[in-house]
Amino acid sequence: MDVGKLPNRTLARLLGRVQAHDPRVIVGPGIGRDAAVIDTGGPNLLVAKTDPITFAADSIGAYAVHVNANDIACTGATPAWFLATVLLPKGSSAHLARTIFDQITSACASLNVELVGGHTEVTYRLDRPIVVGAMLGEVARDRLVRPDGGQEDDALILTRGIAIEGTAVLAREAPDRLAALGVSRHSIKAAARYISDPGISVVKDAAAVCNAVTVHALHDPTEGGLATALYELAEASGCGIVIQPEAIEILPLTRTICDAAALNPLGLLASGALLIAVAPDDCDAAIAAIADAGSTARRIGSLVTAERGVIMKVNRRRRRAPRFARDEVARFLSGNQV
Repeated sequence: MDVGKLPNRTLARLLGRVQAHDPRVIVGPGIGRDAAVIDTGGPNLLVAKTDPITFAADSIGAYAVHVNANDIACTGATPAWFLATVLLPKGSSAHLARTIFDQITSACASLNVELVGGHTEVTYRLDRPIVVGAMLGEVARDRLVRPDGGQEDDALILTRGIAIEGTAVLAREAPDRLAALGVSRHSIKAAARYISDPGISVVKDAAAVCNAVTVHALHDPTEGGLATALYELAEASGCGIVIQPEAIEILPLTRTICDAAALNPLGLLASGALLIAVAPDDCDAAIAAIADAGSTARRIGSLVTAERGVIMKVNRRRRRAPRFARDEVARFLSGNQV
């Protein structure tokens, strides 16, 4: 298989073999379900998430914290505890270990998250560090946002635009290749800073909108970009989605890099953006709450009946939203450009 996520069909077959035995598991594994929710018997529900990080080696510690915290926040929960497994290549320096540790602790502090454990190891056959994070959080029972909570006629909102994460990763991982394609060194340096400005965390935006209105579903686009996230949200909610492509904000440096590298921004790693499904009457209040939190947001479409699928509407013409066998970042870095 190619580098990237398992194809949804393959993953669905594997998950179909998992039998649920514990009634305390409120949300278990599934397509578009990025965090587990467990009822421990107290006033709050426990939310758990794990995700590995292999890109952006110079910021990998912070990256691991924020990516895992994002999926906790997408349940309406507050990230609280973090564990990290740090795998380093043979020959790594103590300085590298300290740098990653400092990044993890700094990112945790920025979210008021406590580092509670993990594992560190120097291991064979790695050419770069890998950090596997596990984040735990809590949410009040009546504040849980389920991944399958989207409803027909919901307004679909996208925050901040795309693709913060993919743009930064490309600039950090392949600056010389981008320069050879005609992207200026100034643009490459600016794109590399996207990882921290505007940044890949959606925790603040998720909390703001959950405090303002009743949110039906939240989903943060990650690997496979916005297009993949739309299909995941649709499948989890049992709905279709109609998108107005002109409403999707594509960040300027994202467009510059994608045009030069012949990449589709809809399939580019997109952490830093947030998809929000709310009742139409709550759309304006949700967008205003996000603005008050210091971010931007636009309505990009609606949830519809499942049989309509995930479509993009341009004038009066409709077409299926693109599907990506793997993320455009992985395709570019592997050297397979079409």
